[in-house]
Formats: sequence, structure tokens, C-alpha cells
Amino acid sequence: MIRKLLTPGAPVAETSTLLRQVSRQSTSLSQDQINARLRVKRSTAYLEAIGRLDAGGHTHNRQAVDALVAAITDEFPDITIDQQPLGIVSKCYLGAPYEVHTLDRAGNIIQHYKSFESLPPLLAKGRALAMHGRYAFVEVYLDKVIAVTSSGDTSIVKG
Repeated sequence: MIRKLLTPGAPVAETSTLLRQVSRQSTSLSQDQINARLRVKRSTAYLEAIGRLDAGGHTHNRQAVDALVAAITDEFPDITIDQQPLGIVSKCYLGAPYEVHTLDRAGNIIQHYKSFESLPPLLAKGRALAMHGRYAFVEVYLDKVIAVTSSGDTSIVKG
């Protein structure tokens, strides 16, 4: 099946966004460069986007989910999609019985979990750190988790 990537007359912003995504996917960094990049302090815009998960409404609002996924992609412009977080886990402030909420990048699904509910296996390794009062949220990768403070500082935990 043939799929058009650029539509004649498409807005310039749309075209430049697409070109940025294509170049991002073709850029390849060494593992050391990726690790160094992931240690960088997170931006205020990124922290605010993740913080809005507790505002609710994301679970039924496709545009809000897409905006959140775009914020993650914008935070890591030099890292390919397969090197970005698989998901994000953070403490949920909606109140009892909710404990944490997650953003699963594979399905772009945001879900709030009650204290007795299990998280998907890949995201489960971020739950304990997310519940720790010191971190705003935890980015979950295949081989590590990165705990992020409310000021954007990062701590990498291998495993």
C-alpha cells in the first residue's frame, strides 16, 4: 500500500514536523551518547506536560494524549523512537483508591491504577520509585528506569 508522506499544499508547520520526525528516526547515537543525553535535566515544559496527567480527562481525550506524546518526543529530539521511554509511571493524586498512573507509549494509553492493581510487567519496575516522595515521575526504559524530580533532575537506575 502506498502512503503519501507529504501532501501538496500541506501547511509548512505540518511538513517541517514530519521532516523533523523522519530525520530524528534516521539519526543514530552511540549507547554512551544516548546515556549522556538521558542524564540531562528535563525541561519545564516536559515536567508540566507530565504533571497534567493528574488533572484527569486524558483517558478519554485523544488530543490530550497526543499532546502528551508529542511533549515526550520534543523532549528527546535527538533520540530515536525506540530509544525513548516505553512508558511513564507517577504517583496519582486523584485520591483513594488510586495509587499511580501510567502512560504506555506503545498504545498511547493513560491509565490510573488502584493500590491493589498490578501494572503491566514493563511498567511495574517503576512503581516503587514513583511512590517515593522525592520523584515527580519515573521514565521506564527496556534496560533502566530514570527517576525525575520536580526540578527536572534525573537519576538512572539500571535493571
